[in-house]
Parts: sequence; C-alpha cells; structure tokens
Amino acid sequence: MGGTYTIAGRQVGGHYLAIGWLTTFFGGIYYATSGPKASPSTIATPPINAASTEEADFIKKFMEEAEKKA
Repeated sequence: MGGTYTIAGRQVGGHYLAIGWLTTFFGGIYYATSGPKASPSTIATPPINAASTEEADFIKKFMEEAEKKA
C-alpha cells in the first residue's frame, strides 16, 4: 500500500495529499486566469437607430427614467 504521513497527529494517505495539492493548484490557476468580472454599468448598450434627433432624445430620456426606476 502507499505511504502515509503524520499531519497534525493524524495519519494521512499520500493519495489524499496528492488530490488536495492538485485541486489547490488547478483551482488557483482557474482563479488567477478568470479575470475581473464586468460590472453592469460597463456593459455596452446597442446604438440608438432613430429617424430624427427628437426621436433619439426621447429614447435617451426614456431610458434614463427607466434606469432610475429600476
């Protein structure tokens, strides 16, 4: 059978140490490469395709009022 190690007064199998080490290693890599999360305010909105400037202003005001209510 495999070797055991005494850690904090308990016998721990070498395979448990290997599993723990690999989990910590790959978990750390995943965490380090996941990058920053995008906040909702930085999400790009689609362009306003309005026929006139009045329509564009109306859409902008409507969207601002909807964001305030939410």
